[in-house]
Amino acid sequence: MGEKTQPSLLLILLCMSGLVPRSAAFVFWTALLETRYYHSSNDTVVKLCECGVYGRNSEVEKFSGYVAVPKGDPTGCNPDTSYGRNSSQEWIALVKRGNCTFSEKINTAMYQGAAGVVVYNVDGTGNGTTYMSHPDTDDAVAIMIGNIQGTEIANLVKSGTVVYMDIKVGNPHGPWMDTYWLYFLSIAFFIVTAASIAYFVFISANRLYSMNRHRRTENRLKSEAKKAIGRLEVITLKRGDELTTSDAMCAVCIESYKAGEVVTVLTCDHVFHKACIEPWLLERRTCPMCKCDILKALGVEEEVKVDMSTSSPPEVTVITVTGGDSLYEVPLNEPMSHEPEQQQNLYDNIAFVEDSETARG
Repeated sequence: MGEKTQPSLLLILLCMSGLVPRSAAFVFWTALLETRYYHSSNDTVVKLCECGVYGRNSEVEKFSGYVAVPKGDPTGCNPDTSYGRNSSQEWIALVKRGNCTFSEKINTAMYQGAAGVVVYNVDGTGNGTTYMSHPDTDDAVAIMIGNIQGTEIANLVKSGTVVYMDIKVGNPHGPWMDTYWLYFLSIAFFIVTAASIAYFVFISANRLYSMNRHRRTENRLKSEAKKAIGRLEVITLKRGDELTTSDAMCAVCIESYKAGEVVTVLTCDHVFHKACIEPWLLERRTCPMCKCDILKALGVEEEVKVDMSTSSPPEVTVITVTGGDSLYEVPLNEPMSHEPEQQQNLYDNIAFVEDSETARG
């Protein structure tokens, strides 16, 4: 189950991580737009608002300069459009949306030497803006503003008023910046983190439990193997014995038997050096040649099971019945046995028997 859960959890995390780059396309940056110009009364008029939106493919950086509008067509779509500005001063192209793509009008203005492009929306849209896309522009800075504001600035420039525009980076907006999305992401992150921690804690605890259980089992089996080894026949070889005169070899160390060496005879009648076979039996508990299990052959495993069952008697509930001389222990919490005689609880109480005989008489 752990092997199946781990890839599934990894797949969920990868899917969630894939949402991050996709969400970046929905985040847009606003622009702080400051315009300054001289009024007829020689008063400086300054207007500041966060009313622009950087284009999808625009460089998000500040830019400033004197505002210039295209001569003739306000949309600035003609490649030969003139803005009447020289390159000695930084200037910003103010063009109207429509008649061509955003990329075409932005490239035309940038080719003329504009520091940036401000596109104002079409008539009838008020001060509404859109998140314009202009993928064919390179390193261009462009924003969009509303129709009312753009038309007002364009008319000032056409009337001969010098308008200076300073544009700075505003704030990011989009679904990932929304409060509800932040709540959702926080909760999702907490759930995923908690689930991951719980999963790894469960896996670690399960592994520790399995390791401890395996270690206890190995220790128990080694203890049983020691008992079984103590019951095996041990012989000290003498000169002239069959093992010393034949070509027989110990299957563990692959060496011949010599007089004076101590050998162990297993239950399957295979013989090995005592010093060789005992470490082997402690680890594997089987004959190296025929795989005979010495624990089963000697009955050590069954004896241990019997000792464990008899060493811990079942808990009983003591019931005291008044009116007689005896107290009786009734195993009320013992599991029901399949043998009828074990399901019967005998009550040998003198008062109880006498009352029953009187009632029958």
